[in-house]
Amino acid sequence: MTRLRIAITVFFALDGFVFAGWVVRIPAIKAQTGASASTLGLALLGVSAGAVITMMLTGRLCRRFGSHQVTVALGVLLPLTVVLPPLTHSPLTLGLVLLVFGAAYGGINVAMNSAAVDLVAELGRPVMPSFHAAFSLGGMVGSGLGGLVAAHLSPTRHLLVIAVFGLVVTAAAGPTLLRHRPPRLQERIRTPESEPSRRLDRGTRVLVLVLGLIALCTAYGEGALADWSALHMEQDLHAHPGVAAASYSCFAFAMTIGRLTGTTLLERLGRTRTVVFGGAIGAVGMLFGALAPSVWLALVGFAVTGLGLANLFPVAIERAGALAGPTGVAAASTLGYGGMLLGPPAIGFMADWFSLPLALTSVAVLAAVAATIGFTTRRAAVPPAPKI
Repeated sequence: MTRLRIAITVFFALDGFVFAGWVVRIPAIKAQTGASASTLGLALLGVSAGAVITMMLTGRLCRRFGSHQVTVALGVLLPLTVVLPPLTHSPLTLGLVLLVFGAAYGGINVAMNSAAVDLVAELGRPVMPSFHAAFSLGGMVGSGLGGLVAAHLSPTRHLLVIAVFGLVVTAAAGPTLLRHRPPRLQERIRTPESEPSRRLDRGTRVLVLVLGLIALCTAYGEGALADWSALHMEQDLHAHPGVAAASYSCFAFAMTIGRLTGTTLLERLGRTRTVVFGGAIGAVGMLFGALAPSVWLALVGFAVTGLGLANLFPVAIERAGALAGPTGVAAASTLGYGGMLLGPPAIGFMADWFSLPLALTSVAVLAAVAATIGFTTRRAAVPPAPKI
């Protein structure tokens, strides 16, 4: 189980690393394509649209072929698609290639989360945040390196290096996943008559929906900071491009710390308090980050936001998966990345109508909504996942 856990963790880290590599080059690609804030927002919609379109399909593929096999296949596809955005020269073509990139990104998120949910059930401990910590760590390293090489490598060369690195990592970690069958798949093979054929009952569907709404509020914030924080730092606070790239790195670093301590936090506070307190802290931090008058105060606000939002998404996805397997992961993820679907164009249009700092305060509003949902549904707690 240790080797399997390490391999799944590696794929989470790779996902964050590849995504962050793309994120830090958004300002350069915006200038290359001549996009305005609103047209860039529409182009960025391609990432989330591609992700949402493929997520439910990926859930079915995981049920048919196994989450491990699908994770490895998409671990090959994701690095191949990240090289496409810097090859574009108009907002329309950028949006089209981001649709392809988003499909690979959304698919691997469902597959690797499904693999992680099965392993969490086998271990019997709430270790889901540790996998998402690896994603955040990958994002932090990817954005940090991106800031360092931004002045020396073109976006095309930078993302090509990331693609080659991603393929090497997949080749190294993939065989471990392919050698191990997911615990739930093993159980279905041993006792095929036990595989449930009934549809999920209404109460379960409602709980998955609620968990998906929490994921939506959190993913909106993560996507907003990934897509717009560097531009906010450069445009509104006149930060150096390297410092601007560090804005997402600060957020990702804080989120990594929050997730590394997430298992202990969940064991001590429980899921409800973790969601309520996390949403409230995220809301306060984002108000500070969006409206701060200086670069360093904004970085502090982004860091506090990362700490607050750290464990909301993994808690929501893990419980949805415990309730309904890959279907639950796919459903909650689809709603969650619906937040990313709404976020880029919404913030882009609000930035054009008002200002980018004011637009970013919408992240604080949705973090508060997540906390409110967690508090109002505390009596409808999800029962612990049975060990297989």
